[in-house]
Amino acid sequence: MTTETDRIRALLVEDDPSIVDLIRSNLAVRGFETIIATDGDKALAVLDAEKPDIILLDLMLPETDGFVLCRQIRERSHVAVIVVSARGGEHDKVTALNMGADDYMTKPFSVEELLARISATLRRTRLADSGGTDPAPVTVGDLVIDLAGQEVTRAGETVHLTPTEFALLRELVTHRGKLLSHAQLLRRVWGVSYQTEIEYLRVYVGRLRAKLESDERKPLILTAPRAGYRFVA
Repeated sequence: MTTETDRIRALLVEDDPSIVDLIRSNLAVRGFETIIATDGDKALAVLDAEKPDIILLDLMLPETDGFVLCRQIRERSHVAVIVVSARGGEHDKVTALNMGADDYMTKPFSVEELLARISATLRRTRLADSGGTDPAPVTVGDLVIDLAGQEVTRAGETVHLTPTEFALLRELVTHRGKLLSHAQLLRRVWGVSYQTEIEYLRVYVGRLRAKLESDERKPLILTAPRAGYRFVA
């Protein structure tokens, strides 16, 4: 049973009353506490004050660029972010993922799908609680990846990764030297229902490369065209 102290707190950034009522009522039945924000300024204020566990973000808000808001949220917090938008184009999805979204859903959607996405995203972004069985830190040049401590440093400086970025890095490093297919990585990091979402993988591998690699060092994440990725042995 969910208690007041362990209820999952969701921030719903949405200005359509019918969608607000639909999502809030279904989350309430499942023990969620839902906070509503109808614009970007209020969303950021609630993020700072309430520290939600997950954000459901509409891109089309009054006087707010949803992509910019997504980036601002990610700059402030590692909170799980699912974009829920009527904008269904591939470009919009890739842009949102590049801005730091963990997942992207297109309206209209089924409540069951939304709840499944929320569960998968929370499970992925709460890997820090799984602890205990990780191997010793992995060192590649001046990069140190501490899986047990959930920390990455480069030349002694902390590299800030989102939970989804770290989940992907964990899979690559744990199986370093081994080719992992697109489907394997998507299934292990995002979930079984994501096995065809190749753009998720491309975006997040790109984000990891930007944070972990530099022009001076050899690539850490190697691409096998149309097959998958491997972390250097």
